[in-house]
Amino acid sequence: MKKLSVLILGIVFISCSSNNGAPSFPKADQLIQQLQETASISDETTRKTRIDAIWDSLTVNKLIPLTEDSIALFLYRGEAGSVSWNGDFNSWSGDKRVDTQGSNIMGTDIWFLKMNFPSDARLDYKITIENENWILDPANPHQQWSGFGPNSELRMPDWKEEPLTKTMEEAGKGSLSAYKLIESDNLGYEVRYRVYTPAGYENFENLPVLYVTDGQEYSDEQLGATTIVLDNLIHLQKIEPVIAVFVEPLNPDNPDENRRMDEFGNNEEYLAFYIEELIPEIERSYKVIADKDNRGILGTSLGGLNATYFAFTEPDVFGAAAIQAPAYWFREEIYDLVRNYEGEQPKLYMSTGTIGDNTEESRLMKSIFEEKNYSFEYLEVNEGHSWGAWSAQMDDILVYFYGN
Repeated sequence: MKKLSVLILGIVFISCSSNNGAPSFPKADQLIQQLQETASISDETTRKTRIDAIWDSLTVNKLIPLTEDSIALFLYRGEAGSVSWNGDFNSWSGDKRVDTQGSNIMGTDIWFLKMNFPSDARLDYKITIENENWILDPANPHQQWSGFGPNSELRMPDWKEEPLTKTMEEAGKGSLSAYKLIESDNLGYEVRYRVYTPAGYENFENLPVLYVTDGQEYSDEQLGATTIVLDNLIHLQKIEPVIAVFVEPLNPDNPDENRRMDEFGNNEEYLAFYIEELIPEIERSYKVIADKDNRGILGTSLGGLNATYFAFTEPDVFGAAAIQAPAYWFREEIYDLVRNYEGEQPKLYMSTGTIGDNTEESRLMKSIFEEKNYSFEYLEVNEGHSWGAWSAQMDDILVYFYGN
């Protein structure tokens, strides 16, 4: 009974406020002070009981990480010689300018790191123990999957989840085909892909088609969730029905071999594969509109570079390009390709995160688009290089390209 009363006290103390309803000082500072004062209690049993109560109040109420306004307080409990937090905010330990080393509350096994982010930020992270053991945050129920598995997710107070990435039960379900293989003479190997057709496909005439690089991730419901967003938008009549071709860069015989570094780097043979082999195959097999105005290309990171290259090299083939977090640093000649382009502009959507993402590269390309007086859609979000950001933008991209 004593422990329960302490638990309630801990919750009240953490959330106490001034007379006008606003916290008298940031919750993060308040909590750190509370922990430090509790850790100084001389009686070991009392000290442990109260520390346990505070920690229980935080975990039960899902307050880890603790956030308020622009403050994020990361917390970890466990015996360790050192604890750090690594994620989008320090390029997963690659950006040494950002100090993410945790501090220990003396006399406890609790570690903390206080950082500042925009109030609507959403970021992926992991906890690193002893500089080598990377783990999910055991006290944080929120996770975002990446191509390498799940990460823990920091959700700042003003961030809003995109509901269209979740299945609407009343929405008609489109069909995602079994894996298909196409032997490419241009590439000298087989390429695997899947095709999404909307619910009621048999009743439609020819439809626009979107080609999607990194198709195995865009089509994954835990990553890109593109098929879910398509189903929902078509059901809500926000877009016309669309066919999507999810093309994989993985070796079908060895999925651990990812060819995207070669295929997406302004690769002439990869572009020829689309034009001479894949697109004709799709147009023979599916009811698609066979013209550039109804044919788009979508990609993220290196795939965003690839989408730009495709659209500005073969504008008579691809009339639209969705470019997410483009890794233009990989092939900087892409800037001159666009600068020197004199044809009809494709329909363009470009987005980037502002925290540990390809922000400067995207802004440079945006300035080139503006110099050429292009009309285009551009979005910056306070997020990192993550499927959490990219999947939430799918509805914007699809409505921009195919909105009713």
